[in-house]
Amino acid sequence: MNSQFGLMNVWTQGDFITRAVALLLIGMSLASWMVIIIKTLDVLKYKKIARSAEDFWHSEDFAAGLARLGNDPANPFRQLAIEGREATAHHRNTRAHLHDALDVSDWVTRSLRNTIDEFTSRLQSGLAILASVGSTAPFIGLFGTVWGIYHALLAIGTAGQATIDKVAGPIGESLIMTALGLAVAIPAVLGYNALVRGNKGVLHKLNRFGHDLHAYFVTGARVTSSGPANVVPMKKA
Repeated sequence: MNSQFGLMNVWTQGDFITRAVALLLIGMSLASWMVIIIKTLDVLKYKKIARSAEDFWHSEDFAAGLARLGNDPANPFRQLAIEGREATAHHRNTRAHLHDALDVSDWVTRSLRNTIDEFTSRLQSGLAILASVGSTAPFIGLFGTVWGIYHALLAIGTAGQATIDKVAGPIGESLIMTALGLAVAIPAVLGYNALVRGNKGVLHKLNRFGHDLHAYFVTGARVTSSGPANVVPMKKA
């Protein structure tokens, strides 16, 4: 037996705009959950890669270190190492370009920074969807509520009765749209904040790895922050 109240009654009794708002909120919820799941898996993968990237500096030479980073082309640490190597070789082996006005330190810094910026852009893709859903879903739900209350009041006025049993049902059903808007927005906001924190952790480790690579390609040693000896020698490729 179908109830005369609840979500199904809102759908069956609602007009085109009420149904469109409900479908829009459902679509926004599905989109935000897809982004949350996909980007969470990405962050977990990159954190695992970042933990294993330290093995690069325990290799005998650059080629062995690159092998320890694996063959995954999506590995940002591997991409950064290859970009640094190619930038250093390109700068040292050519003398007919404008970049010769830059020293090797500036040229390697520029190349590594470009790679990090490209990865940052990929890592943060999709977060705009969560930000948009989190900021607009409550207002879309509120619009559905206002629209539903407006039509409920029209129906009550047409019937000529304003008793509590006539008012509570239609208005309560309209308020469901506000609750639906909040149910869509809250996971999006929480997911956005969690992903931003996760991305910052990955980017921090990638930037630190890039700093070490810069020191290695320019000076032939990795900079460290512990002990009086502040470099760790490593044979070049």
